[in-house]
Amino acid sequence: MKSLPVSFRLTPSVKAALEKAAAEDDRSVSSMLEKVVADYLRERGFLPKSKK
Repeated sequence: MKSLPVSFRLTPSVKAALEKAAAEDDRSVSSMLEKVVADYLRERGFLPKSKK
């Protein structure tokens, strides 16, 4: 599935923390954001639980 661009603003401290978390997880910032948002949505029932 093709991904769609999304644009939003972050405070400098949140952006720095996001960059650090992404690097530690060997991900791009974009990939980390997608993972965090998808995990949040799964936990709240907006997306189906992933199969393990």
